[in-house]
Amino acid sequence: MSLLYSKDKYAQIIKTQAKNLGFDFCGISKAGFLEEEAPRLENWLNQNYHGQMGYLANNFDKRLDPTKLVEGAKTVVSLIYNYYPAKKLSEDPQDYKIAKYAYGKDYHFVIKDKLRDFLQKLNEEIGEIGGRAFVDSAPVMERQWAQKSGLGWTGKNSLLLNRQMGSFFFLAELIIDLEVSPDTPMAKDYCGTCTKCIDACPTDAIVKPGVVDGSKCISYFTIELKDQIPTEVKGKFENWVFGCDICQDVCPWNRFSKPHQEPEFNPHPELMSFSKKDWEEITQETFNKVFQKSAVKRPKLEGLRRNISFVKK
Repeated sequence: MSLLYSKDKYAQIIKTQAKNLGFDFCGISKAGFLEEEAPRLENWLNQNYHGQMGYLANNFDKRLDPTKLVEGAKTVVSLIYNYYPAKKLSEDPQDYKIAKYAYGKDYHFVIKDKLRDFLQKLNEEIGEIGGRAFVDSAPVMERQWAQKSGLGWTGKNSLLLNRQMGSFFFLAELIIDLEVSPDTPMAKDYCGTCTKCIDACPTDAIVKPGVVDGSKCISYFTIELKDQIPTEVKGKFENWVFGCDICQDVCPWNRFSKPHQEPEFNPHPELMSFSKKDWEEITQETFNKVFQKSAVKRPKLEGLRRNISFVKK
């Protein structure tokens, strides 16, 4: 396509639209092969840290190079969308817990709609842009692209950390065929000597700074694992029955987290008053109603019941 504006002007337009759509941060990087990530990813897979998540071993080349994923790709637009809730479901440590990202409507639906609007608005303002939108739904190395575009750095728990808002956010991308001025990568690691996330993980899933053995993570056991949960982790879940926020809750950077402004992420009213008994006696009807469009539907009621009975004292 012929250049209507300068590459700097395109960056300005993209960032303005991102802000208008409610994204907290937007960073831009040049699409290409992630050379440094190739050996890291290969090593991670060879260690079998992905467990039963076989899909993570697929599309190795596409995962490292967005130009193989999107024809003519020139730019990766990385976006941050806050999900930190105004209040926890319960302050009682004895209650069953689900990860904060799953309190409301499944983020895939919410953010995908925003990304469609984003592309449409860019097409209206700039002209026809080819590209695709991604929200944790394809072989895109989201954290690496976000870091490359200056949005944060990789914490010891392997999550992207942002100095202004910690880590309770979703990442999303637009991979487009428009050449745009890139941002400067985040070169500095602001974790310093802190090891709070490593020390707090009850299943020792963080094997070294920045590397998580996914097959030992509570989120993996409660969401991805289809088999029975191994007995050796019995008593280590601290009442998490869907996902886990331990390594984020202890992270000092999350003292900067502020409540999200997305009504779709607010919990179902009934969920706010769930007692342990409600969780333990949940019926298919209640499950369907309370978690109608929630990520909690992923392991199905059968999986949720398995998790509850596993952590039940």
